[in-house]
Amino acid sequence: MATTTAQDRAFFGHPRGLSTLFFTEMWERFSYYGMRALLLLYMVAPVSAGGLGFTDSDGGAIYGLYTSMVYLATLPGGWIADRLIGPRRAVLYGGLLIASGHFSMAFSSLSTFYLGLFLIVVGTGLLKGNVSVIVGKLYAQGDSRRDAGFSIFYMGINLGAFLAPIICGYLGQQINWHFGFAAAGVGMTLGVIQYVLGGSKLGDAGAEPAPATVEVRARWRRQGQIAFGVLVALVLIVGVGGYTGLVPISARQVADGAGVLLLVVTLGFFAWLYSSSEWTAEERKRLYVIGVLFLAASLFWSVFEQAGSTLNLFADRNTHNNFFGFDFPSSWFQSMNSLFLIIFAPIMAWVWVRMAAKGTEPSAPTKFAWGLVFVGLGFLILIVPARAEGELASPLWLTATYFLHTIGELVLSPVGLSAMTVLAPPRIGGLMMGIWFLATSVGNFIGGRVSGLYESFALPTLFGAVAGFAIAMGLLLMVLAPSMRKLTPAPKTPMAPATPLEA
Repeated sequence: MATTTAQDRAFFGHPRGLSTLFFTEMWERFSYYGMRALLLLYMVAPVSAGGLGFTDSDGGAIYGLYTSMVYLATLPGGWIADRLIGPRRAVLYGGLLIASGHFSMAFSSLSTFYLGLFLIVVGTGLLKGNVSVIVGKLYAQGDSRRDAGFSIFYMGINLGAFLAPIICGYLGQQINWHFGFAAAGVGMTLGVIQYVLGGSKLGDAGAEPAPATVEVRARWRRQGQIAFGVLVALVLIVGVGGYTGLVPISARQVADGAGVLLLVVTLGFFAWLYSSSEWTAEERKRLYVIGVLFLAASLFWSVFEQAGSTLNLFADRNTHNNFFGFDFPSSWFQSMNSLFLIIFAPIMAWVWVRMAAKGTEPSAPTKFAWGLVFVGLGFLILIVPARAEGELASPLWLTATYFLHTIGELVLSPVGLSAMTVLAPPRIGGLMMGIWFLATSVGNFIGGRVSGLYESFALPTLFGAVAGFAIAMGLLLMVLAPSMRKLTPAPKTPMAPATPLEA
């Protein structure tokens, strides 16, 4: 239940607590996208250039492992918030861990590099899903401002994601890799400070975990202690054992093992979800809708999230990074998606509203299908410059790719995130928000592994395969959309489209 009143309109007509969460997530996304813009480039850069000297294959595997675990961690992060500490504390602890992780990567050491990745994964798992849950708790059921509030919240995300590659990318590529990582840590630190100072604006939204009896809470606490013990044991085996050589585990083997874990977690979670008898008939119907959205979203993000891997390598190695005589770092291309989102999100929202008023708005599966088609087209057009061997591509090619990818995201992402907050049973709100990020996790892992093929395959072949897969799946989903629409429960009130959350 919301803890703010309908009269609280201090922040652009919305609850004042939205301003606190706006800047918290803006700085968190600044830190994430600033570091992500540099991560793979740093790993594959020669040691003589200050990098780690990894092969494309190993770098892609570690990149995919990291970006997938960041979003997979939102599942236990949601569980911890729902059952142990509440969303508010989860966001605070998560922010502190994220900042510590970025500052760890500011040191020129392989050990602190891996430690930093681990801390960021755990911290993001606590923060990412739960900050969105708190946004939802600022509004009462049926509050017409809810979706507009999420739109404002997401604009903060896109602002942080736009600025991050420009600042962190410049510092990392033009001055020193570790300056870029440190800048990401500074951003998250600023986010934590303003979150603490602005905490009073949130009232008691998200302050406590889900209501439960003393016996149930004690059982949850025991489960948490066991899970924490298992995590510590795994970290000691993989980290300490691998570092000392007592246990011969390489980063590539950890990435391979994580792929198996991701598959097991995904199958196991949905098996539990659909076999549980605790859901009502209406809740079970909504869970089926979530499953459909999950599958389509996983396919979309597996292509879209190659922005930081495959497309990042193409920008760095195969693109003439010069605009009207001005040379710029290749990582700056990472800001284009957010720039296009800021420009075109209001236009797309207006289009959906107009179509809804006329009764012609596409169903959720149809929107997801178009999202897959657009993201595939983004790779399809790159086949042309990729065929020009020995010539650097014009930056306009990647600009067009990111434009098409942004249109695909605008078609797909708003309905997905909004649906998770609406369709999820309230007693597992944080955990079900993790479902959306689990789809992103699966997509990131696949996208990272595809980037490892950058040197193994001819670029036209690689880009053509990615494009063909996405477009084919989109067309298949269009064919199936009419029957899938029957699974979607009709909303009680029309929902205004939200600006997409950049995952």
